[in-house]
Amino acid sequence: MVNDDPKTLVSTDWLAAHLNDPDLRVLDASWYMPDAHRNPRAEYDNAHIPGARFFDIDEISDLRSDLPHMAPPPEKFIARMRAMGIGDGHQVVVYDGAGLFSAARVWWTFRLMGKTDIAVLDGGFPKWLAEGRETEDLPPTVRDRHMTVQRQAGLVKDVTQVAAASKLGDHEILDARSPGRFAGTEAEPRPGLRGGHVPGSRNIPFPAVLTEDGTMKAPDALRAVFGGAGVDLSKPAITTCGTGVTAAILSLALERIGHRKHALYDGSWTEWGMYGDLPVATGGA
Repeated sequence: MVNDDPKTLVSTDWLAAHLNDPDLRVLDASWYMPDAHRNPRAEYDNAHIPGARFFDIDEISDLRSDLPHMAPPPEKFIARMRAMGIGDGHQVVVYDGAGLFSAARVWWTFRLMGKTDIAVLDGGFPKWLAEGRETEDLPPTVRDRHMTVQRQAGLVKDVTQVAAASKLGDHEILDARSPGRFAGTEAEPRPGLRGGHVPGSRNIPFPAVLTEDGTMKAPDALRAVFGGAGVDLSKPAITTCGTGVTAAILSLALERIGHRKHALYDGSWTEWGMYGDLPVATGGA
């Protein structure tokens, strides 16, 4: 049973008990890799947790960037949230259709904007459905609500900062991709990218922090995962992956064990892997 925390992770029981709270807002943040051949918006329209709004990770992003779903500018985030009826004073719970996958990215995005009253639904929509809980196919009634943000620059890293951390070794760089992609033995899903990883980084494939049923492991088990990968938790951490989505799962896991000094490399391997002048390591950590 998850230790419910409205700032990190809550159980389906917690959400069911609070679903009718006037200041609760639920977000469906489902997003899938192209090879999954799933349409998250169509799935949301077919069935979602009652009252849930759909958070489009690709659209609520910085479309000025050539990189996929980079964090949105604060003014765009405010505009989209107000249009969805989400504002100051709301407790937000975010879920996805994979279990615990893309929802963590939206949790991190809210925190980047200085909004901490947000939790990921442990086990997501699959667990909600497996328990026979209520769904609906109707759009929610939305009322505009004022929102203020204060961007937390320390929660995100750019390529220059990651390069410096790699060279200095003063951060633990944690890569959530598969072992094959990390080692450079498995092809990247996006064409034109080199294989391998940021020198000095450690590989913690995101499924390692999850249980077989798609929920997040307990804090003691999470600490064992990080320790088993050789992570020095006394250092600040930078999480990374392919495009900055599953990196947020590691960020959430770090937060669950009380490790507060962590940031996410937003460009992740899609950025690092395409620049030939950046060093690449292959093989194990």
